[in-house]
Order: sequence, then C-alpha cells, then structure tokens
Amino acid sequence: MLSSVGAFSSLYFATLMLLLSSGLFNTFMGVRLTAISVSEVWIGGLIAVYYLGLVFGARMGHRLIMGVGHIRAYAASAAIVTICVLVQIMVDSMYIWLLLRFLAGAAMVVQFMGIESWLNEQSDNSQRGTIFAFYMVFSSLGTVLGQLSLTLFPHLNYEPLVFVAICSAFSLVPVAITRRSHPPLQVPAPINARYYVDRVPLSMMVLLVAGMLTGAFYGLAPVYAVRVHLSNEQAALFVAVSVAAGVLAQWPVGWLADRMNRVKLIRINAVCLLVLAIPLWGWFEAPFWFLLVFSALFGILQFTLYPLGAAFANDNVDPERRVGLSAILYMVYGLGACVGPLLAGGLMTYIGSNLYYIFVAICGLALVLLIRPQKVLGDHLSQDAPTTFVPMPDSLQSSAAAVALDPRVDISSDVSHDPVFEDLPPMEERVPAGVESAPVEPVVEEDATDTASAEEERKPADSAT
Repeated sequence: MLSSVGAFSSLYFATLMLLLSSGLFNTFMGVRLTAISVSEVWIGGLIAVYYLGLVFGARMGHRLIMGVGHIRAYAASAAIVTICVLVQIMVDSMYIWLLLRFLAGAAMVVQFMGIESWLNEQSDNSQRGTIFAFYMVFSSLGTVLGQLSLTLFPHLNYEPLVFVAICSAFSLVPVAITRRSHPPLQVPAPINARYYVDRVPLSMMVLLVAGMLTGAFYGLAPVYAVRVHLSNEQAALFVAVSVAAGVLAQWPVGWLADRMNRVKLIRINAVCLLVLAIPLWGWFEAPFWFLLVFSALFGILQFTLYPLGAAFANDNVDPERRVGLSAILYMVYGLGACVGPLLAGGLMTYIGSNLYYIFVAICGLALVLLIRPQKVLGDHLSQDAPTTFVPMPDSLQSSAAAVALDPRVDISSDVSHDPVFEDLPPMEERVPAGVESAPVEPVVEEDATDTASAEEERKPADSAT
C-alpha cells in the first residue's frame, strides 16, 4: 500500500495542491462576497458557471491534450487557472468574474484529466482499487485543507487569492518535471445516453439531486454561515467539518451498502436530510457547536448520495457498458451542481438566508417521493450485482477520466460507444435467420483447376435433370 503512494507521490501532491486552491477559493468567494453585500444569486451563479466549465471543459480538454500532449496541456491549464485567479484581484466586475470562473473550471478539468490518465496508465488491475482510493483521499484532504486555510487569513483582503494562485502554480511543478512517458488518451465517442436513462432513471434522479446539494453547499454554505453570525474562521470550519465527515463516512456507508438494499439506504438518507434540515430553518439562534454537529451530519448524508447512486446504477448496467455509464453519471451530477446554486441562491436572495436548509429539505423530500423500493423491478440486474461499493467523496473534484481507475470498470472489454440492441443476443451467439443452430463452415479457396473439374462433373447431372 505504501509503495503505491510512493510510486505516485508527485501526482498525489499535485492533486493535493490543486484541490487545496479550489477549496480555499470557493469558501473565500462566498464569505468575501457576502461581506461586501453581493446577493446570493450572484454567488450561486459564480459557483454554477465554475461547475459548468468543469463539465463541458472535458471535450475541449481532449482536443487540447491530443494536439499538444499531456504535459503541455496540463501546464497551459495551470497557467490559465492562475491567471484567472489573479485577474479577479484586479477586476471587480461580476460579469467578468463569471467568465473567469467558467474558464477556470474548463482549465481545471484538463488538469484532472492529465493526472488521472497518468495514474491509470501506470497502474495494473491489481492496484487500481488502492490507487483510486488514495487519489480520492488526497482529493478530499486537499479540499478540507483548503477550507481550513481560510483561518490563516483573518482579514477579507486579497491575500487568500494570492495564496490560491501560489497553490495553483505549485500544482504544476511535479507534473512539469516528471520523467514519466505520456499516457495514451482515449478518443471520446458518442454514447447512447437514452439507453442509460431508460435503464437507470432512478439513479439519474439521485445523481441530479446529489449534484444540486453539492453545488449549493460549496457556493452557499459559507454564505449561510456568515448570515447566522459566524466569524470567517468559524464559517471555514463549518464547511471543512462537513467535507471531512463526508469523506470519513464513505467506508461505513459502503459497508452498509454492500449488505442491505441500496434503494432503501438511499431513501433513509433522503429522509434524514429532510428531517435534520427542519431545526435549521431559523426557529432559534443555534450555538456554534450545534451548527458543527449538524454540518457533520449533513456532510455524511449529502456526500454519500453520489457513490450510493453510482453503485445502484452499476448494479443495473452490464459490465461492458460501465465506462459510458460513468460518463453519463458525471454529466448529470455536474448539471445538478450547476442548477443547485442558482435555485438555492434565488431562494436565499428573495426570501431569506435560512432558505438554504429549506432547499436541502426540498431536495430530500424529492428523493423520498421519487425513490421507492416498489419502483425497482430488478429486470436489468447485471450478472455481478450487487457490485462493490466504491468510495467517491465528490465526483466534481475529478474528471470523467477517473472512471479508468474504478475497479468496477474494465476498459479493455468496454463497448459503451457501440450501438445498443436491447432485443438481440450477445454478438458471439448471433447467426443469420434460418440457420440459427447450423455451424459455420470455413471458406476454403479453390484454385482454377479444381473449379473447372467440379464444373465438368456437374454437367451430366444437370443435363439429366
């Protein structure tokens, strides 16, 4: 296990610095903009366009990497992220900030793709699970440290943004000086999205709601903390505790998910989200310790929704189509992360800051009403169901390329990009109509002499007929 960490220490360190900068920036942005009376709609919009860049930047990232290679693409993307952060120090226009956040998201997903491609290319099947787990641990650790690092800056000036730029540039160093060869990049191809929507609609709903909760959390949980009169340091701790609890809960929740009905577990999760949100609707002024406890509980619930929904989806899709499934789940989760901050920000702006947890309760209620065990017929269960639960703290702290590290996926046998024919048997069992059990004779080439002799022998028989 330690050898796996040592072999990829430079890439893990790059991941740590990359997520540290992202985690600090998102929390700082919410706290600072709230302090200067920027509305929650704008704050939600800034985090929404960032996630939009993460989702749709993947296609541009493929083209960039194919054109100039992994190292140059990673270096250029790190430079773009750093420039975007520094320009925000110089410009106060929210419209320009929207553009900068979209560009930063699109560039950051290229960095994720570069790191994940290296990890996948340099690992064999026996190590993929361990490497994937450590990658997620370092990603989550970077996010938590990013939240906590805000406590190092007591004043809401531009010092945190300078530190974000330093971390972003620092993440470039271990990749730029690596001696590893360029890993191969899979060329993206169209995927039959309708097949997956028809096969796992409930999982899609879970992933959409999980994305809405995650996007709203990173953008507006710091705003909520400031609105209920927490200090900047307390607001950072409020967010960090939730992320840390969500990471630590992955393994016990995974243990439960491998031993009980996953649909029921998702529904229990949703009920808890609904019930626990009610005390935070503004009935009373909660003490700081109370908010920390509830922040940890919400972290456990919201950050385990994605892996639970993904595990349930993998149970109902054949192994050879799980690469496409992961790409679709990533897209749905990302779109939810774009919509969630806008909805929550609108509610908080026009009704009240306590509407953040009313938004959380609405999301929980939607899952309670839509996710029912009675709706699960089990008609499409894969042969290896139930699949192993894989910890995935936050899908948007990576790219869709991380699917190659998922131990449930076999890239070499995947046919996600092939046409889907639901009613046909497997390819090796298909035969032409009328000869379904007839063996196929090998075709033997005949020379011209043998062909002529055969024709002469057929002539008497033909004339007799």
